[in-house]
This record gives sequence, structure tokens and C-alpha cells, in this order.
Amino acid sequence: MIFQGRSRRKATGGFYRAHRKKRKYELGGEQVLTTIGDRKAKKERMMGGSYKLKLFADKYANVYDPAQKKVIKVAIKSVVENPAHVHYVRHGVITKGAIIQTEIGKAKVTNRPSQEGIINAVLIEKT
Repeated sequence: MIFQGRSRRKATGGFYRAHRKKRKYELGGEQVLTTIGDRKAKKERMMGGSYKLKLFADKYANVYDPAQKKVIKVAIKSVVENPAHVHYVRHGVITKGAIIQTEIGKAKVTNRPSQEGIINAVLIEKT
């Protein structure tokens, strides 16, 4: 698990003296990297009893076409560009801000699929 509490080190390099142990609520979840493939999602409980739908893979996206003012469910062909990481295009990882190639053209992902369980995008270039 990922610890999200205070660091043990000061900016100067010295140590902070631990006044208590780690707490369950200070743990973070593992990073989910959404890829293209058959739909695979997992419901995870968060603090306060709420849930997040973690999306591991999906082959469809809800793409908004500004010209028609409609949302269309289309198949994703590939990941064209991803500003989050240089290797995400090679691995086909979809994050917020990624440019994906769909059946109707290029679209920019507008949500966080790994935390919302769905891929929403806006059409930027029609083919």
C-alpha cells in the first residue's frame, strides 16, 4: 500500500521523531492504469462509505460531438497522445487529457477513467 502521511525526513535531511504509528486512513490505493480491452472494473470502498469504480480496461468511450451536440458511444482504436507520461502511448494507457483515436475521429479524454469507471471524451478532429 501507499502511505500518504507525513514524511519521516525534514527538508534539511534530518528525521522527524515519530509521535505515533501509521494509521489506516493515511493509506492510499494502488494506481490504476486504464487500458484498451474488454471492460474490467472494480468497485472499491472509500472513506466515509462512498465508492469509486476503478476502471482497468474498456473498449468504448462516450464521445461528445460539438457539431451535432450529441454524445455517441464509440469504440476506441488506440491512444495517440498522453501528456501524463511519455510511455503511456506505447502501453495504451488512458488518463485525463489523453488523445484517443476512435471510430469517428480523435477525441480528448475529459474525465479520470481510473476513478470514475467510464471514459468520457470530446471530439477534436473528425475523420
